[in-house]
Amino acid sequence: MTVQRLLMAVGALALLGLAAGCAAGPNPVEGVGDVAGFWQGLWHGFISPIVLVVSFFSEQVNIYEVHNNGGWYNFGFVLGASAFFGGGGGAGARAARR
Repeated sequence: MTVQRLLMAVGALALLGLAAGCAAGPNPVEGVGDVAGFWQGLWHGFISPIVLVVSFFSEQVNIYEVHNNGGWYNFGFVLGASAFFGGGGGAGARAARR
């Protein structure tokens, strides 16, 4: 393994750790603290694939914030998850050109 590949692997693991550190966690007492809104839903949706992997190994991490404000959080979560996966519009356009 070259030094460049090793540095890239270490950098990727560091980014993964940083993103997992911002994951949604369980609320010990529902109703205490701020309610998750659109922006937190957007962030949680964007990091949801990473959090999914982390949640397999930790019971302290959840993908979805249960203490949210409803529709706006859900909209942000879906928008963030679709932004991470790239959406479907580009794939449909490529298929039409073939």
